[in-house]
Amino acid sequence: MFSLSELAPLNQHQNSCKLLKPWWEVFMDYLVVLMLMTSVLACTEQLSRDRVVCIPLDPTASINTTYHNVDLILASNPTPRNTAPNLQSAARGRRTHLVYQQYVYVSQVCYHKALPLCSRFFPYMVLLQSLVLVASGSFWLHFPHTSSRIEQFLAILAKCCESPWTSQALSHAARQENIQEVDRRPPQPPLSSVSLSSPVTRTQRPSIDSGTDSPLLKRSDSPSSAAPPSPCPSSLSCNSTMSSVSNGSVEHFPPAKPSVLADTPRQIISLDKSDGEQARALFERVRKFRSHCESSAVIYKVYLAQTVFKLLMATLIVGYTIPLLSSLSFGHICHPEESALVGYAAFECIHVLSSLLQKLLVAYVTLLGLYGLLNLYALSWIFHSCLREYSFHSVKELWSLRDVPNLTNDLAFLIHMLDQYDPLLVQRLSVFLSPVSESRLLEESLERRWGEEKLQAMTSVDADGCTRLQLVALPRLPPALFALNQLQVLKLELITDARFTAQVANMTSLRELHLYHCTASVDTSALAVLQERLEVLQITFTHASEIPNWVLSLRSLHELHLSGRLSSEGSVSRSWALGSLRQLRHLRVLVIRGMLHRIPGELCEVSGSLVRLEIHNDGTRLLVLTGLKRMVDLTELHLQDCQLERLPSALLALTNLRTLDLQHNNLRTLEELLSLAHLRRLSCLKLAYNRVLVLPNSVGVLRSLELLDLSNNQLKSLPPALFTLRRLRRLLLAGNLLKELPAEVRSLQLLTELDVSGNRLESLPSELFSSCLELRILNVAHNSLDSLPSGVAALGHLCRLDLRGNNLEELPAELGCCSGLYGGGLLAENWLFLSLPPHVRDFLSHSFTRSGSYLDDHSRPELDSFPYFSPTQWSFFSALESQI
Repeated sequence: MFSLSELAPLNQHQNSCKLLKPWWEVFMDYLVVLMLMTSVLACTEQLSRDRVVCIPLDPTASINTTYHNVDLILASNPTPRNTAPNLQSAARGRRTHLVYQQYVYVSQVCYHKALPLCSRFFPYMVLLQSLVLVASGSFWLHFPHTSSRIEQFLAILAKCCESPWTSQALSHAARQENIQEVDRRPPQPPLSSVSLSSPVTRTQRPSIDSGTDSPLLKRSDSPSSAAPPSPCPSSLSCNSTMSSVSNGSVEHFPPAKPSVLADTPRQIISLDKSDGEQARALFERVRKFRSHCESSAVIYKVYLAQTVFKLLMATLIVGYTIPLLSSLSFGHICHPEESALVGYAAFECIHVLSSLLQKLLVAYVTLLGLYGLLNLYALSWIFHSCLREYSFHSVKELWSLRDVPNLTNDLAFLIHMLDQYDPLLVQRLSVFLSPVSESRLLEESLERRWGEEKLQAMTSVDADGCTRLQLVALPRLPPALFALNQLQVLKLELITDARFTAQVANMTSLRELHLYHCTASVDTSALAVLQERLEVLQITFTHASEIPNWVLSLRSLHELHLSGRLSSEGSVSRSWALGSLRQLRHLRVLVIRGMLHRIPGELCEVSGSLVRLEIHNDGTRLLVLTGLKRMVDLTELHLQDCQLERLPSALLALTNLRTLDLQHNNLRTLEELLSLAHLRRLSCLKLAYNRVLVLPNSVGVLRSLELLDLSNNQLKSLPPALFTLRRLRRLLLAGNLLKELPAEVRSLQLLTELDVSGNRLESLPSELFSSCLELRILNVAHNSLDSLPSGVAALGHLCRLDLRGNNLEELPAELGCCSGLYGGGLLAENWLFLSLPPHVRDFLSHSFTRSGSYLDDHSRPELDSFPYFSPTQWSFFSALESQI
């Protein structure tokens, strides 16, 4: 036995499957049930005991006379018809010498011998055929490859009908439709031009006189009609009109004008957090189900095959059943083989159920004919209608959901079936297929979760004093963002649909925008605002096609940073948004992080305003650099990781160049330095992370150099011409193979920073400490120094000294004279630091903080985090400590 809990889900599933059955399928189900009942009745009659009645045949009488006598006996008719002279009395009957058991035996034998097969087995064939039609009627709903999709579709449909967002979206769409209808109505004459006594119904809004009150009656535009039964809750608010009762007559008024509707607050109740999350999850579920169902048309093909099979079955059954109607006879002659047992060789038998079976057969054939006609109609509907496509024409016409996409294959077929049952269910499902509906839901969710207070709390102030805000992995921009009028820097990362509307005009302080893998679109009204205010733009992308085209129209843009894959000339010319830079007349800084093979010719269009160009090529060799010759106004050029093997000849044309950065390349020789002699303004040259073996004497022609970075190369010695650069202030030689530092270093009297860490130095020249008195930073870490000259006391401005990783055994006490080292400026091992005299150690170990507290030597800041202080600042800190 089945329990009620087990039968309930089956009943629920059957009821939900009715949503996908059109009227002809339901009608065919009823026909099959009637045919099944007919076959069961016929089979029940066939199981009765007295199916055949047999009487011995009189050899002296004719067959016709005998049949008439038999009819008289069975019908008990007192008036004989067409009787022979020897059978005048019906009461006499026919005298036989058989007992009851012999009659029963003869009836059973003659039932199998005398009756034809159709009379005996037709009811069972009808029952079998009815069972086959019952099974084939719902095959497409229970086929393994289709049942899972149908169950998912019905589950999604139930969720769509139950979701509060469905009614809210349809109500909003209906309200938008009413607004559009009002916009399309012709203007009405003023109220004063219509007579109050006119019987014509008024269509304009009347003015309310003082002292008179007109009650407002709400009447539905159309009478309510009973909707078909549906397991899903569906209720739509009807459009109502206002009427006024005056002098016993009812006056109708149209809905409010669009301006009035726009000014009134929203009448729709916003969803709570749980309902909003469920609606968003339902959108994602519908999207995945759509991609799964639109990949094939299994349900459509199974339903088509099922309809063809049922039509063929009905045609075949009708074809061989109609001839059987004439084969059902009332009387038969039976010759049993056991004549010695019964005493007679022939019997007259009557099939008492032949008349009833013939009527049941006619009823069955009639039902089967209707069944075949319905299948023929279904087949014509399948071929007449394009069931593998659905375009939501009714939804787009009745509601404002005009963005619902067209569906194909199995999903389109299911929607067609659902539309035959109840179009209202299709409208509710279309809400979760509409991108506008999803966008509106995201807006409400963002308004609820990302309010102005939360965004204000996330805003921070950077080192430059600019207010910054970073938003990561949001579906779109929250509306409250555009109310932050103090925000200066906005960073957007992994936002799928970032759209700047006209409300961006409220962000009066916005000057810098960062887009990290964020597809941003800008409205026309918002673009005018960004053109006036935006100065810095950073875009990080995967492919060049992701760069928005509106970047070209930012005429006030000063800095543009592009980070992404720009691997070929074709992609640059076709997809790169900087294909026409001539509009960016104020662009001064351009930073490209990609994989270019050439300097784009488009850069020459802004060469008149561009002053800094940075190309970080991520290891891709930059082959063509001729485009640099036209950028004569460049003051800074950075070509990093471009696999350059020599200095580009195009640098000769950059006479205004002040900074040249060629780090992370494959430079082996610097013989071309002589050609840079005419670059008289070049003050910064960075050649770190290359393969330079020898620094030529031609470096001496760069008289204006103030910073020279040759770190992480393969230099073994330094030429004397290097020390003729009198203006040199920073010399970075870390990570080379230097064994000594020449005494000519004394010529660099303006030197403030010297970095020779990571070399093979065994000693430092005393001239370094006696002549380079402006030295503030000295890094000699990771060398082979045995001692530190006592002349270090002459470096009164020295504020950072790194001695780690050497062979020093002690530190000179003269370090106490370097007042700039106070507060952690000395970096050395702990045991080496303990070799200093106690008073010097106490002087150098304490770290002064802004809060006035002290830190022990275990918490001293490292080299990279220690701030640079001037000697005046250090003397101020010392005086302040003495007062404390």
